[in-house]
Formats: sequence, structure tokens, C-alpha cells
Amino acid sequence: MSITIKDIAKHAGVSYSTVSKALRDSPLVKAPTKNKIISIAEELGYVPNIAARSLVQKKSFTIGVVWPTVERVANSSLVTKINELLEQNSYTTLLSINKVDRAISTFNRFQVDAIIVFSENEEDSNAVKKYQSKVPILYYGIKESLEHPTIDVNRREAIKLAVEYLIKLGHQKIAYIGEVNTSDTLQKEKYFGYLEGMEVNNLTIADNFLAPTKGLDVYAGYLGAKSILTSNKDITAVISGSFDLTRGVLRAAQELEINIPNQLSVVSYDNIPQSESLDVRFTKVGVPLDRIAEQITETLLEIIEGEEIDDSIILDPELNVGNSCKVLK
Repeated sequence: MSITIKDIAKHAGVSYSTVSKALRDSPLVKAPTKNKIISIAEELGYVPNIAARSLVQKKSFTIGVVWPTVERVANSSLVTKINELLEQNSYTTLLSINKVDRAISTFNRFQVDAIIVFSENEEDSNAVKKYQSKVPILYYGIKESLEHPTIDVNRREAIKLAVEYLIKLGHQKIAYIGEVNTSDTLQKEKYFGYLEGMEVNNLTIADNFLAPTKGLDVYAGYLGAKSILTSNKDITAVISGSFDLTRGVLRAAQELEINIPNQLSVVSYDNIPQSESLDVRFTKVGVPLDRIAEQITETLLEIIEGEEIDDSIILDPELNVGNSCKVLK
């Protein structure tokens, strides 16, 4: 037989409403009473009746997450942090890596309270535009006249920050490793940032300064780095388009016996904690992962509560200096 709020109230010697408020962490219940109630609930093995709570509050307390891929470290870290923050607000996340339109349709049937769509190309953007969702949608990606509110990070500015930082250190032969010929608008923004950063500083981009990759994984970074580092000995610095690509650059440099930073300076996109675990503490650019997750979570909760929010929120990047770059004389 399942334990109810009435059972907890009987053991604690308080009213049903006090137990309900305590379990919802209401400030109306004093800390000693709240702690006592929570302790009793845990001892009795109380499990909240989500269905009943949903009927009363007209919420499912679930968020649908439409995710493009779980393969890259940065993506996985971000969705893990979002899930953690939503759990702190009593929400559960449902993750789908299906096509956008199919995922949104499924989440509508499940009657989730909101949907966050992570998109990487125009095809996904068009799918969001076409589907008439009854559930509010928050979009993470480039703002492209979507009718849904959008959160994005300024990737172009991030890479420009990397170029400018390297130039201040005396570098001019700066290469870029990342997706260039792609329908992924997010990756294109990084590439454009590199082009603009070099152009505004009147620096020439040689053909072998670019290493277009097929994907953003470690192996792609390894192949890209090995290609440009063996074909152009003049390159003194590399900007990598993702954390996983940077891991590949590190592997290639080690194989070619190129020391970072004494022989090659490297700046990595993706401002995530995992970069601290590498052999080299890389200088990195981008919006810190925690700040992205906090903004997404906060906006989702505001949407659910029916609050008015900005149509487009753009997060500014930061440059975090590590020990992967050298000052040239």
C-alpha cells in the first residue's frame, strides 16, 4: 500500500496542508518542521503522486528536449546541466534524438509543459516553422524569423575574440580547423568569425590555413590538424571549432612531436569544464556552459508560467586564458 501525505501528517503530528507545503519547500513552513516532515517522508518511502499533482496544477512537470546528437562532449554536458537545473525545479526531461517534426509531435501527445529545440541546420529550422505545436517551444540556435523565442550564443564574436587574442600575442600565421562546407549554420558562424577576424586585421589566409572537417569529433580534428601542420610549417597558431576537435589537434601535435605552446599556440571553442582534464590547459572562447544552461532553464520556466520574455536572447562569449598560447617575439 502506497504512503500518502495523510500518513506523513499522522506521524509528524501536523496537518495535511503543512506536509504538502513542506514537501514543496514552501517558506511558510519553519525549517525544523520542514526537516522533520522530509525525514519522515524519506523513512516511510513516500513517492509523490505526479498524476494527481498534474491534475491539480494543470501541468505535467515534464520538458521535451529535441536534441541533434548525443555524441559530442559539449552537447552532452549542456543537456546534463539543463536536466540538473530542471530537476531542482521539480521538472523531468524527456529527450528525443528523432527528427524535429516527429519529436515535437510526440511531445505534444505527451502533453509536456514546454519543448526546447536544439537545431543545427536550416532543415530543422523549417520543421519547427511548419509544425503547429500546442505546446510552447523555446528554440536554441540562430534566430531565423522563427515565431518561437530563441536563445543563442554569439559564435562569430567568439572566434573573432580568439583571432584578436592571438594577434595581440604576435601571431599572424593563424589556421582554423572546423566545419566550413556545411549546412550547419552554427558552424558557419564560427568560420565567418575567423574570416572577419583575419580580414579586419589585414592578415592573409593561405589555402593551407584552413582545415575543413567532416564533423566535429576527435578524429576529424586529428586529421585536420595533421593535414595543415604537415603542409605548412609556418603556422604558429590554430583555432579549433569545438572541444572534441581540440582533442584531435592535441593528438596530432603529440604524434608530430610539436610542443604546445612552445611550437604551436592553440585556442579552442567550447567554454566547458571538461577542457580542464586535458594534458594542456587550453585557452578557450565561448559562453560558459553553466550560463547557457541557466538561461535556457530560466526562460523555459518563464514560458511555462506565461511570463512575457524577449523574442531573442543572444549570450556574449568570454575568453578564458590557459597555458596553450605563447607570446611571439
